Formats: sequence, C-alpha cells, structure tokens
Amino acid sequence: MQAGDPRGELRRATQREPDDAMAWIVLAEAELDAGDVAAGEAAALRALALQPGHPEALARLGRAQSMSNRRQEAVASLQAAARNAPRHPGIAVWLGHVLEDVGEAEAAADAYARAHALLPEDAQIAAYLLAWRRRICDWRDLDALSRQVRAAVDAGHAAVEPFAFLSEDASAAEQLRCARLRAADIALSVQALPRPESKSPPHPLFEGAPAEIRSPIRIGFLSNGFGAHPTGLLTVALFEALRSQPEIETHLFALNRSDGSLIRQRLQAAAHALHDVALRPHEQVAASIRDAGIDVLFDLRGWGGGGMPEVLAMRPAPVQVNWLAYPGTSGAPWMDYVMADRFVLPDALAGHFSEHVAHLPRCFQPSDPRREIPVPPSRAACGLPDEGFVFCCFNNSYKLNPATFARAMSVLHGVPGSVLWLLSAPGRGDERLRDAARAVGVDPTRLVFMTKQPHADYLARLRHADLFLDSTPYNAHTTASDALWAGCPVLTVPGATFAARVAGSLNRHLGLDEMNAADSAQYIALAIALGADHERLRVLRGRLAELRATSGLFDMDAFALDFSALVLRMVERHRQGLSPAPLASAALG
Repeated sequence: MQAGDPRGELRRATQREPDDAMAWIVLAEAELDAGDVAAGEAAALRALALQPGHPEALARLGRAQSMSNRRQEAVASLQAAARNAPRHPGIAVWLGHVLEDVGEAEAAADAYARAHALLPEDAQIAAYLLAWRRRICDWRDLDALSRQVRAAVDAGHAAVEPFAFLSEDASAAEQLRCARLRAADIALSVQALPRPESKSPPHPLFEGAPAEIRSPIRIGFLSNGFGAHPTGLLTVALFEALRSQPEIETHLFALNRSDGSLIRQRLQAAAHALHDVALRPHEQVAASIRDAGIDVLFDLRGWGGGGMPEVLAMRPAPVQVNWLAYPGTSGAPWMDYVMADRFVLPDALAGHFSEHVAHLPRCFQPSDPRREIPVPPSRAACGLPDEGFVFCCFNNSYKLNPATFARAMSVLHGVPGSVLWLLSAPGRGDERLRDAARAVGVDPTRLVFMTKQPHADYLARLRHADLFLDSTPYNAHTTASDALWAGCPVLTVPGATFAARVAGSLNRHLGLDEMNAADSAQYIALAIALGADHERLRVLRGRLAELRATSGLFDMDAFALDFSALVLRMVERHRQGLSPAPLASAALG
C-alpha cells in the first residue's frame, strides 16, 4: 500500500502554483481515483478555466460526469476532448466507456477500435475492444485479440479487467493471474484504514462457553446492485430470512441510489440498516463500514464493474468475503474467503483461488421464492411462431461466442421448425447473429429476439420457452435460476472454471444432473432428443416442477441457517486469533 498523502501533496502543489493547469489536471485524476467525484470535477473545471478546451481537462471532467451518472454531459465532454486530441488513445477509450453507458453501441466500438489502432500493442486497450466486440456480437479478429490479451496476462504486462477475462477460454490459473495483476494495481494507490480495537464485548460463543449468542454478529454487504438488479433479486429473500437469525445483524452498504423498486423496499425492510454510500469517496465508504462495527464484510460486486475494490483494499472489516456477483477469484490479499459450494468450486480448483474456500452444503447462489410468474402474453406478441419447439438463451450477448452459437445452430438443424429465442444484443448485434445463422444454412427468421423486460414480464415470457441452451465458458447464472423457477429446464456443459460451473451447480442441487452434459456432442444430442420427443420433455418439466418445491434449491430459510453457520465459523476463527482457513458449514451438523 502506498504511504504518505499523495492527494494532499497534489493539493498543496495547486496552492503553490494556482495558475498551473496541468497541476489541476493531475489533482483531478487523483481525486477521481479516490472516488471523490466533487473534488475531481472541481479540479477539472479549474484547469479548464485556465486553459479552455484542454483535452486532458475535458477528459477528467467527462470522467467525473460519468461517475455521477450525468452521462450525456460526459459524452459531450469526452467528444470535445477527442476532437481536440484525435490521436490520444486513452481519451478514445474513455469516450468508448461513456458511449456504452448511453447506448451508442456501435460508436463505442468505433472508439475502442480507434484507440487500438493508435496503440495496437497495448493489451488493456485490446481487452476493451475484445470485450465490447463480444457484447455486440462482432466476432472479427476475436481470436487474435484474445491471444494478445491472454499473452499479456501470462507475461504479467497488463492489468486486464478480470470480469471481461472470464469470457475468454482461459484456465482458472490464468484467471487468478489476471485478478492478481488488477489487485496489484489497486494496492499501489490505496492505504489501509487504521484498525481500532473492537467496540463490542467478547462473544460468549468464542470464549468456549456453551451459552447462547447474546451479541449479534454484524455482517456487511457492499454492492451497487441493491435494487431491481440481479444482485438484489438474488439476495432479497435471503436477507429476509436472516432476520429470523438472532445471532446475525445485517447491514447493506449501497453504492447505488434507490431506484424506487419493490426490491429496494424489501431490501430496506429486511436489513437491520441500509447505508446509502453512493457517490462517496472510497475513504468515506470504508469509514462507514468500519464505524458500523462490521465483523464480516461481503463484497457482492468484486471485479464486476460498479463496485469499489479500493474500499475492500482499505480493510474496513476484520474478515472479508468474495461472494456471488463475481464468479472467480479476487486475486486480492485483502479478501480472506470466497463463499461457494463443492460443485461450482471443487477442491481441484481451490489452488487457483487466492482466498480460502468457505463451502456451503447447498448451491452457493440464493434466489427469491417470492417471485411471481404472471400469465405471459401470446406467443405471437412475443414474436414466436404459433407452433414449434422454443429453445432459448437469455444470457447476455457477450456470452454468445462463436462456439456457443455454432452449437445452438447444430441444435436448430436437428429440430425442424424450432426457434432460438435470445436476449437482444446492443447495436447491430441481432443483425450480426442473423447473418451468422444464414452463413451456416439456418433461416435467420428462426432467431427471435426479446428486448430487456421488467423482471416479472421476463419471467412470464419464460413460460413459452421449452428448453434453455446454456453458454460456454461463461454460464447462465441469474438467468439459469430464473429459467428453473419458471419451469424451463437448463441444459449446460459444466466447465473447468467457477464461471463455467454455476448452471451445473443449480442443476446438481436441484436433482437434475442429467441436464449437465459431459461435452458439446452430448449437449447437442440431448437438446435434439428433447426437441423431438414431446413426451420426454413433458416428463422432464414435470420433474422440474416437483423438484422446485422439494429439493431445497429455493429454500431460503434453510439457506439462511447454512449461511449463518458458515459466517459464525469465520468470526470464531478470527476472534480466537486464528488465520482464515478452508471452512464448511456442514461441519456444524
């Protein structure tokens, strides 16, 4: 961790040279890196007052506007910066980011391509271009870009974003290396908080006394998804169930403002406290966690974007856990545990995780059994034909790589009259997928696209889907849970990384192991067999309906018991002065 007070030094530099525009630009960058949006914007505006139109100052202003969700303003600032510095690859990258945010998908791709053309040897820029081309289903130069990115990670030359790296055909060892490189970047600019003595009295359980729990364990959860977001949708029922656990006190630290949704209201009611820390500097967020006396802090974002790894790096809690939203290792020395299950993270993978594994006896992914499934609109209203088998894959478009798509096309060839129902991709992605279908002899009209829907409407539409075709190497996660809850079986090929095993874990804990194919050939054969045999499909869906109620996969009261037991094991070790170690709540009986 960096020593001293670099921002303080930069502030003093601007006091000594108040008319030095570059000093203000450097300060703006440091303030934004620290999460202080207001101070960063003020410094950028001061630089612009001194040198109007300075591209570096405009770029920092655009970054500040983006961080405060003033996205159109950010686009205007960064477009002006790009006009004033047309050969600046970094500004082109930032412009690409904000164009993504406002839905200008093709323009974002052009910005990343321009940055890559200006600096073709830069693997981080190559990674941005690669990730965005995956999202818009533009598969040009995909293999070459992927090789460049993986080679840079292998050589330790680039801090590629670990979340995007999950979509590559990389091993768990490569994913660990990628995450460690990113964590090392964070560590260079972050100072740990002071570690004050605990304000709470010793816990009787941890003195070895057989007494009941008298003081609750405070668990914190840090996320930008506390609302109508996959994280909120997955966790809300668990938080409600934890209210019945007297030894647990739940604190949510929300990096996102309230979206006014019913899920946000339920989260607010379920938690002992919901702390709104949106748009605060990293130090303030970390101090809020520390001051709340959190015993165990769960990072529900990880490297997934929109989170604050810098806060975790400050060590605001004595025990810190990677869980749920990022399906891989953090690679960070400040994370003690990763919470998983033995299917999604078997012992053979544990050596490729920087954290100690805390194994739940059930699927690591919670869900909301209160989700209602309304009556769907007609097939015609959904763009589906009146008859014919409906395969679906509602995974995000970046998971639909050429190999996954080719496998799905083989299934369509084998089931005449069937269609593949997909989530609409950004930009011209749908058009590109139809072109890819046509290229392999599949009528492009057999691809049906659904725009993003409110969650209840999306669940309703799943009633029309006969079979969910999963992707590789990045599985369906929340989408797999949604499909199973709506009664649609999920067919997957479990892979060799965490991200490639989540759908398989759901199937395993549901009791439908036969839906975990051994390889692509078995996957294609089973999909075609189910598409051709309506009775076999009817029996499968009947079993799914029964197992949904009896398997325990969707039993959040039982999940809360297992979860609490595992957390208590973590805290017990810490309060006894023991280092983190592999854990399993099943050991508590």
